[in-house]
Amino acid sequence: MHTKFAVIGDSFAEGLGDEWPDGSPRGWADLVAGGLAATSDHQVDYANLAVRGKLLAPILDDQLPAALALGPDLLSVSGGNNDILRPRVSIAANAGRIAAGLDAAVRTGTDVLFVTVADMTRHLPLGRLVRRRGDEYADHIRSWANRPNVTVVDNWTDPAFHDSALWAPDRLHLNTLGHRRVAANVLTALGATVPTWDEVVRPTARASTLEHLRVHVLPWVGRRLTGRSSGDGREPKSATLGPVRR
Repeated sequence: MHTKFAVIGDSFAEGLGDEWPDGSPRGWADLVAGGLAATSDHQVDYANLAVRGKLLAPILDDQLPAALALGPDLLSVSGGNNDILRPRVSIAANAGRIAAGLDAAVRTGTDVLFVTVADMTRHLPLGRLVRRRGDEYADHIRSWANRPNVTVVDNWTDPAFHDSALWAPDRLHLNTLGHRRVAANVLTALGATVPTWDEVVRPTARASTLEHLRVHVLPWVGRRLTGRSSGDGREPKSATLGPVRR
């Protein structure tokens, strides 16, 4: 018997800010897969179709059908995070699209997780504007917790993420400590044991405001102005199910 665990989303689910020794992204979803495998008496197969920079439309239109075609027992969804950073967005319309996607996934027989992004707005320029949108989005997401076969993991309101020690130098993505916190939240919501990670992690040094603008903010703005994405041309890190990487 196998447990099949599939993940869709953007850079949050891909694992940016937390890397394997070879430099490839790890992140909370890999840690959750490892946690499930460590406490299971049968094999756990895992696929992660998330790609950095993706807006909600390609996550639901492309990643969701591809993930469901794998026949997962458990599907993790996160998305809409990049949309709330765009100049114009309808939070209600996006929430409606996601709700329909969750219903479609549940009808296939899979259990669904919706994992919210952590609140990065305290570390960002124009953070208050983004926070208003994020709060509205989080309200919609929490309302899905009563849907059959849907589990909501609410990282947005977790005060642990107010600590800058959990954030990568770009202040937009989590670092290893932050991804561990999300993984612990997800495993707890699933009723699974949270492992003790042996690897010692030192918090990332925080860049100066000018360096942060030069290295992270200006390139991000440049991509927005030219309609590009950091995920353009990038394939998912694991588009097919395979045994969990330990």
